[in-house]
Amino acid sequence: MVVDDEPLVRHSLSELLTLSGYTVSVASNGKEALDLLKNYTTDILITDMKMPQIDGVQLLRQIRADYPDIPVILITGYGSIENAVEAMREGAYDYITKPILDAEIKLVIERLIKQRQLQEENIKLKEQLSVSRKERFHNIVGIDEKMQKIYTLIEVIATTRATVLIHGESGTGKRLIAHAIHKYNEQERGKPFVEVSCGALTETLLESELFGHVKGAFTGAIKDRMGRFELADGGTIFLDEIDAFSPALQVKLLRVLQEGEFERVGDTKTVKVDVRVIAATNQNLQDLIIQGKFRKDLFYRLNIISIELSPLRERKIDIPLLIDDFIKKHSKHISKKIEGVSSETLSILMDYNWPGNVRELENVIERAIILSKGTIITPQDLPEFLSNPKTEDEPAVNGSLKLKDALQSPEKDLILKALDSADGNRNEAAKALGINRTTLYKKMRRFGLFKKSQGP
Repeated sequence: MVVDDEPLVRHSLSELLTLSGYTVSVASNGKEALDLLKNYTTDILITDMKMPQIDGVQLLRQIRADYPDIPVILITGYGSIENAVEAMREGAYDYITKPILDAEIKLVIERLIKQRQLQEENIKLKEQLSVSRKERFHNIVGIDEKMQKIYTLIEVIATTRATVLIHGESGTGKRLIAHAIHKYNEQERGKPFVEVSCGALTETLLESELFGHVKGAFTGAIKDRMGRFELADGGTIFLDEIDAFSPALQVKLLRVLQEGEFERVGDTKTVKVDVRVIAATNQNLQDLIIQGKFRKDLFYRLNIISIELSPLRERKIDIPLLIDDFIKKHSKHISKKIEGVSSETLSILMDYNWPGNVRELENVIERAIILSKGTIITPQDLPEFLSNPKTEDEPAVNGSLKLKDALQSPEKDLILKALDSADGNRNEAAKALGINRTTLYKKMRRFGLFKKSQGP
């Protein structure tokens, strides 16, 4: 759009730009230009500085306020260059002095167009990267707004050595978050990442596992052994179920966090380490502090950076993405072609509240892939508590099947499958299920499966 109160200037500029391939509209003053902009889309506005009613600077201010994406080029005489420079400080793209040279104004416009094209390409690239990141971030899947904030937080904290405390219900992906924090920083990728499932070990075993022991420290200590903190030196240690620490171990952990030192069990020699600690819990630690089960000073030392993971029922928008991800993962593992789920199946999966969170959803999808007779997962491939909604909230007709029992069905099936695939070897079955052997033992005992498996 060309805005100038002189008809000759308007006509000559309009003709020049039209011949150069641009679509041009004209206005004789600032007010007319603003009226045109209400119904006319323009990419570039060229205006004279001196005009009646609304001059070029006033028009620039109004454009910046109402149409901030429209760049403004000012036309000025030699005597008002200072005013033009001042106008550029207010947001004008450039200014051209009179008399107007055809080559000069064409060059300014071409430069502006190239700049806008680069900006648009940059925006598109950022959108593409954003979409890519939204769907997958270091093996974490989710486009939920809360997940996006967690991704951003990970990017910020990954380059630091700050201690992180991850809160979330069982099955929400706390381990994945810990891995993402460690792997996001390129300098950390080659360094050790050590995991400890604290809740699966007794106090004595946990202390030895974390800090190591010397020969003869206790029955069975037949040689010196390094602990997980020493193995993680220079890298990261992930302490899952941090609430399982006894008061004595809490004191020892607090010392490691504050001083970076400890003694092996049965030893007096102090060991120094440089370890980043990421802790996780599905308990409310502040409630445990009130109950006297968790030290307040340890909580404050762990809670420097806090990450709260939402349960799956609060981010159901991610369920379709998670389903696709699990289908790709387990179809490849099982060597079975599954293209997706039926609309009815998706509706059932979206309606369920998933008390076991992402882990439970993954178990259900893996089970469905195994049982599916076709390439599409149907409601018949789902566990009964899902395909028959009554069992989700109510007992069965005979009153014998409650929700808690129903939820255990797919888990029991997967454990049996893993044991069968491993020929009864519990170590191999635990690895296949992604859990430690102690956790597998507990689940087998709960489901009464010891008599159905053999091996170590």
